Amino acid sequence: MHKLLQPPDWTQPKGYANGIAARGTLVFVGGQIGWNAQQQFETDDFIAQTAQTLRNVAAVLREAGAAPEHMVRMTWYIVDRVEYHARLAELGAVYREVMGRNFPAMTCVEVAALMEQRARIEIEVTAVVPDVT
Repeated sequence: MHKLLQPPDWTQPKGYANGIAARGTLVFVGGQIGWNAQQQFETDDFIAQTAQTLRNVAAVLREAGAAPEHMVRMTWYIVDRVEYHARLAELGAVYREVMGRNFPAMTCVEVAALMEQRARIEIEVTAVVPDVT
């Protein structure tokens, strides 16, 4: 079970949580990027790469018996903050399509580059699968 940590006098965040408390099996998803299962990029478009990156995260979660609702933390590394802000509506739509309405504690950082030259985004996740009682 997860508990959202939202101080009562704070404005409700949109698309993420300020904090989450959880108990269970920890799942750590290493940085995923927007290439397919054969490690090939099919596009250089930021939104399309984000969709593929999120699908990759979901696939690794499934391997652990987890799902998007078990995510407690996400860190996004992006190479273009201006594009991120300009395309927020598209980004939100693709996020909800892949991850549903599951909004963990999130950090987003603009970086100069990622290890794979064509990568526009990299996402790492921590999830907690509740203990069976």
